[in-house]
Amino acid sequence: MRFLQSSLLLCLSVVTVLAAPNATLGNATVTGLQNGTLDKFLGIPFANPPVGDLRFRLPVNISSYNQSFDATQYGFTCVAQNSTASSNLVKTAGKIIGYLFGDDDEPKTPQSEDCLTLNVVRPSNATSNSSLPVLVWIYGGGFQGGSTISYDNMSTTVVQRSMEVGKPVIFVSMNYRATAFGFIASQEVKQAGVGNIGLYDRTLHLLPFSFSSSSSPILIFFFRAERAALGWVKKYIGSFGGNSSRIILWGESAGAISASLQMLAYDGNAGDLFHGAFMQSGAPIPVGDMSLGQPWYDQLVQNANCTGQNDTLSCLRSTSLDTLTSAIQQSPGLWSYQSLVLAWMPRADGVFLTDHPQKLVSADKVARIPMVSGNCDDEGTLFSQSSTNVTNDGEFHTYIQTLWLPNATDAQLSPLYDAYPSDPSDGSPFNTSIASAITGQYKRIAAFQGDAVFQAPRRYFMRQSVGKQPIWGFLSRRLKYVPILGSFHGSDLYLDLMNDYVIYFANNLDPNTGSGVNWPQYTNDSLAVYTFLDRESQDIEITQDTYRQQPIQILTNLSLQYPI
Repeated sequence: MRFLQSSLLLCLSVVTVLAAPNATLGNATVTGLQNGTLDKFLGIPFANPPVGDLRFRLPVNISSYNQSFDATQYGFTCVAQNSTASSNLVKTAGKIIGYLFGDDDEPKTPQSEDCLTLNVVRPSNATSNSSLPVLVWIYGGGFQGGSTISYDNMSTTVVQRSMEVGKPVIFVSMNYRATAFGFIASQEVKQAGVGNIGLYDRTLHLLPFSFSSSSSPILIFFFRAERAALGWVKKYIGSFGGNSSRIILWGESAGAISASLQMLAYDGNAGDLFHGAFMQSGAPIPVGDMSLGQPWYDQLVQNANCTGQNDTLSCLRSTSLDTLTSAIQQSPGLWSYQSLVLAWMPRADGVFLTDHPQKLVSADKVARIPMVSGNCDDEGTLFSQSSTNVTNDGEFHTYIQTLWLPNATDAQLSPLYDAYPSDPSDGSPFNTSIASAITGQYKRIAAFQGDAVFQAPRRYFMRQSVGKQPIWGFLSRRLKYVPILGSFHGSDLYLDLMNDYVIYFANNLDPNTGSGVNWPQYTNDSLAVYTFLDRESQDIEITQDTYRQQPIQILTNLSLQYPI
């Protein structure tokens, strides 16, 4: 009998040790899995599946959770656009990155339209009373694809590191609709009020409602029922031990652009959904009205056999997934000749983005929260290998006039050509003399694209916001030795370069870690940028945000006048 009692106690103790973590969502219990010192809750649906008639519509929230469920596996990946490498150089670049950072075997889940799920990773000792700051990760992917499962290792690394430095955080990541599923754009889309769906997936929808009083009209934003990822975090993160008053947006590339656009949403009215933003290689991009997407919408309608229908959006909703996906794949992708002039991307829809993003910045319609924003030095190299057929000055001029600035005059473009000369020593990878000049125009195009989409928008965003909120800037010049690519787009992420700063920022709304070189705020007087270098003896320095001053100013002036 004593033996049986001892055995029973031993079994109970084992069960206790192996008990899965759980949290309460409304009337349901969600069960996750324990991974060492971490708890993971994976694949939690935060909106109704956007299928059938909900395709090409704003996300509809799950009104309540009434049935308990397991959250032990990642959800489906949202349907992506195939970014087929159009040249051997692009394939080579991918192999270089895979060799250096070992990301060839990253985990994947099947693609599906039913993909609106999120994940929560927390320290296993967190309780509903822990009130830990929350990092909401928004992945990149050129608005063409991406998934949260690809950042499983990041979530583990960041939360474990936060515990090591005594600044524990909770990590949340969400899937969102990409390519045409998330960023379909046209006049029809704008009139239907279903633009920027992929941005709505990450936030909640504010319904504008106006009324007139005896004095003057008033515009009020009411919270609509449709809550998406950030609304879900605000409502439920306390059940996992998170602080709903300390939610930090963190993104890279399209994820950082998305974070910046959340700061502009509804003319800067964030609605207490988030309280800081940490943006790597992404700022309000120089895009224009939703009608600029009309050519790609019309092509999609034709290729999906919806031409001639009275309501083409309804036709696209009812067509088969295979037919629609095939039609989307026929639009230009990230590795096509036009590269960063994307077919499917956020545009001004009149509601979420009431105007062109850069005009909203200039009009001071920005959420006034602490932010960090920075770039890698050679942002354009990765995206410029698909245009290596551009080999002389005339072809470069055609490339700019056809894709980037078709409405600009020759007189306006002439200073731009001078500011970005064909001399490879002036191109990107910067400060590498004539190295990596794989064609006569490659380094020139890389310099132009990197500045047009990343450096110039970042600098404009920060300089327009300086003095109005706490701001820190950075520049990574690490990995200059990588052939052809230099300090390429995303290299700071591969190096986990910013993890400690993000963790401290989440806790203190200040990226300084308390050791090493002090990272000063970006101010009118200093415009200081925290620069990460390759030199082992001194790998950080404070520099002025004045590099390529004239070329970037020319680009900014043109993008304000001629958005893409």
